[in-house]
Amino acid sequence: MTRLTRRMGDREQGSVAVWMITTALVMILLVGLAVDLSGQVHAKQRAQDVAAEAARAGGQQLQGPAAIRGQGAVVDPAAAVVAANTYIAGAPGMTGSATIAGGTTVVTDTSTTYQTKFLGLIGITSLTVTGHAEVQVNRAVSGVAR
Repeated sequence: MTRLTRRMGDREQGSVAVWMITTALVMILLVGLAVDLSGQVHAKQRAQDVAAEAARAGGQQLQGPAAIRGQGAVVDPAAAVVAANTYIAGAPGMTGSATIAGGTTVVTDTSTTYQTKFLGLIGITSLTVTGHAEVQVNRAVSGVAR
């Protein structure tokens, strides 16, 4: 009888080791997922920031004569697109473009790729993120858009 009890006890000890290894692997995967998803969020925020700043840079390019005469703030389309695209080009690893909509709105779109740290173990080596921003140029008198 003692031999039978001893053999069952030996099998029980091995199951704890399998459970611990499985738990450790799951925890490592969860930490890796958290690292890569937070990295993706950071890359998304950066793409959004670059898009916003590029649109701002484009929105500052006004047609001088109309602005000086007080007739309104009119975007110089060619200069605005060049300024926004130059800003995007200056951001490492970022691509994008700028357009003018309606004569007063500078629209920028950016894109970048986040290289994963842990998701590569399951075949996901990169995540693409994008940013978008629009800046509308208005003339304001005493804080009121006109």
